[in-house]
Amino acid sequence: MNTITDTAAAQATATAAAAAAAPRGAEAAGFRDELLAAGILIDTGENGLYGRSQVFEDVVERLNVAITHLGADQQPEVLRFPPAMRRTDFEDSEYLKSFPDLAGTIHSFCGNDSGHQRLLRALDNAMAESDDDRSEEWMSQQKPTRLVLTPAACYPIYPVIARRGPLPANGRTVDVLSYCFRHEPSLDPARMQMFRQREYVRLGSPEQVMAFRQMWIERGSALVSLLDLPVDVDLANDPFFGRGGKIIADSQRAQALKFELLIPVANPNGKTACLSFNYHMEHFGEIWKIECEDGSVAHTGCVGFGMERITLALFRHHGLDVNLWPDEVRALLWGDTHARIAHALAGDSA
Repeated sequence: MNTITDTAAAQATATAAAAAAAPRGAEAAGFRDELLAAGILIDTGENGLYGRSQVFEDVVERLNVAITHLGADQQPEVLRFPPAMRRTDFEDSEYLKSFPDLAGTIHSFCGNDSGHQRLLRALDNAMAESDDDRSEEWMSQQKPTRLVLTPAACYPIYPVIARRGPLPANGRTVDVLSYCFRHEPSLDPARMQMFRQREYVRLGSPEQVMAFRQMWIERGSALVSLLDLPVDVDLANDPFFGRGGKIIADSQRAQALKFELLIPVANPNGKTACLSFNYHMEHFGEIWKIECEDGSVAHTGCVGFGMERITLALFRHHGLDVNLWPDEVRALLWGDTHARIAHALAGDSA
């Protein structure tokens, strides 16, 4: 093995990759700056954490209406949770085995008067420093609470469904929406730390879940086509952590457990996952002892709509003025949404 040659080659590859990534990063930051200048997103001073304008929220709400119509015939149970979940449920989910770098815990002051005084002294010292170099000493007075930030909208539903007992014969479908947190600060506005996921979750037999996923690949693609956005569905894997993560990711791809609908957003030459179609097999069923009517372990799957990402894709492809968006897109979002979705579904079943 020629160590010097191999090292030089590796350095050259890394340099080339960094050079290629630089323009993409600049384009992502450029799109973010356009959104901020137009007042569509609101700068908080922290990458990946934005306020949303009335215009942005209106588009999100219109998309939510369309997604509701798209899944209404499934007669889902509608559940809504705050963007936090029990720490014990989070621990049981095994999220930390795969994504420790993305998780967000919630800490709080749990001390006495003397601890409060130490906290205040440390805080005064920190506030005397610049924002970027502030001391974190005051945080030593904080302790973990019984809550963590929700990493995916579907996570809180599994223990809830498990406590009800066996599933009905036809399984169960749940409609869930939540803010989610993932610790990955970025200049790319499509990679937010706090964002919303709208999901339809299926619990039942393997056949029921697989049929559900295929149906939603078709329906999700139909919705994106109605929005006059490019449709590209591809096999994918989650960003599992560490060296062992590659083995898990390769297995996930080999079993075709995850597909994503990709749309260019911040970088017009790249692709961002805006919808995902997932088959968890019996993973969550085994963790929370969710059973089918016949006593077998339930399988689960979900379709996830990235609400901010789809909205950003609309602004990227149709412009920052919603009044100038294509007539068909405006008719879908601000017109007779139900009729247009029903027509699209009728076409799928024809």
